[in-house]
Amino acid sequence: MRDELERYFQDLKNLSNFQYDIAERARALGRDCETTVEIPQAEDLAGRVQALTGIEASEIIRKLSMSYDRERVAIEAAISVSENFDGTEEERIEKGIRVALAILTEGILVAPLEGITGVRIKQRDSGNYLAIYYSGPIRSAGGTAQALSVFTADILRRKFGIGKYIPTKNEIERCKEEIPLYARVQHLQYVPTAEEIEMAVRGSPVCIT
Repeated sequence: MRDELERYFQDLKNLSNFQYDIAERARALGRDCETTVEIPQAEDLAGRVQALTGIEASEIIRKLSMSYDRERVAIEAAISVSENFDGTEEERIEKGIRVALAILTEGILVAPLEGITGVRIKQRDSGNYLAIYYSGPIRSAGGTAQALSVFTADILRRKFGIGKYIPTKNEIERCKEEIPLYARVQHLQYVPTAEEIEMAVRGSPVCIT
């Protein structure tokens, strides 16, 4: 039975490789918008995350997955990526957050790529703080993964010694105005009150933009 299963899965893999080869040769003709197949093959979550993000973190993820649950793997992988990859602090933190979000969304959604447009370390009189910029595709990640991406950003902020975000009165009032306006044109599961909005903005250790 084991030999039969191995042959079965090998046949699936061979067929998949054959079909990918046809698709790659077809795309190489240049008659489509893209000249390569956008969806890479991957054997497991770690492979999918690496293929999706382009960040070489598959071995880290596989090792962590042997000891931790998915959420802990995401956080630990984000820390490892931010500490061990080259680039500015902003770039390393951004890579860590993208990897964490990709893990939380099983490496199959565009949210880690297109749902985060950037991460910035900003400065004001009270000190520096971390700002994370989201865009529409982040919605596909779901509320839990979105919240955990902010949580991950806060952990990395602390690791890099970046100050806590302290919103100004104008920023708080802007959120109070914009969120109810957004609710008029987009269905929300829950529309927070002005008091809840202020509590959330004041309580967030990173600037959510």
